[in-house]
Amino acid sequence: MSNENLEFSIGQQIVYPSQGVGKITDIYDQKIDGAMVPYYEIHIDVSDMDVLVPVEKAGTVGIRAIVSAEEAKAALESLSDEIEPVTSDWKLRYQMNLDLLKKGSVTDIASIVRCLYHRSKVKELPIQERKLFDSARKLMEDELSFAMGISLKEAEDMLHAKLEPLGALHEKKVTIVDDEDDEDEEFADEANDSDDEDDSDETDSSSDEDDDDEDEE
Repeated sequence: MSNENLEFSIGQQIVYPSQGVGKITDIYDQKIDGAMVPYYEIHIDVSDMDVLVPVEKAGTVGIRAIVSAEEAKAALESLSDEIEPVTSDWKLRYQMNLDLLKKGSVTDIASIVRCLYHRSKVKELPIQERKLFDSARKLMEDELSFAMGISLKEAEDMLHAKLEPLGALHEKKVTIVDDEDDEDEEFADEANDSDDEDDSDETDSSSDEDDDDEDEE
């Protein structure tokens, strides 16, 4: 097949946002509906699996080259940027971050890590958000490792060093929980307290009636 219109080459390390960091292991044509369609065969490191992606759809699914060392360092530094307030509606927040992951730039990935790390210090993340955070963090660690030519352990330590001060900052603050679920729980607690008071009143009334009976005797 012709390599003139290929953005990536065999042996090149790439980022496939929804899958992880991988390497182009082959490029070949497959016959689809009578036409020859070129495919990238990509080995994904984190899952140790091979995936096939049509060459013409590589950009659509966010496949891109590993960034430069300078870009990787800039993304790492951005983890210390001031976080903008985010919605307490986790479903909306999840969708917003999922859309960022699909776009897949190293800046977008860093934004997801920063946002969800901050949120996790306010309140434990729902399972889906936790998985999204873990995926984004792993993706960033892997890309830092390849881009900066360091070991994965070094990349993990560098990312952790950037996030740890943020966690300490949250521990000094008084957390105000504004989620609807918590409001529902508080309402339920108030209702239970009210029921307990009613039960207490009924008990006192019963006791008074018993005392009256004793007086009559």
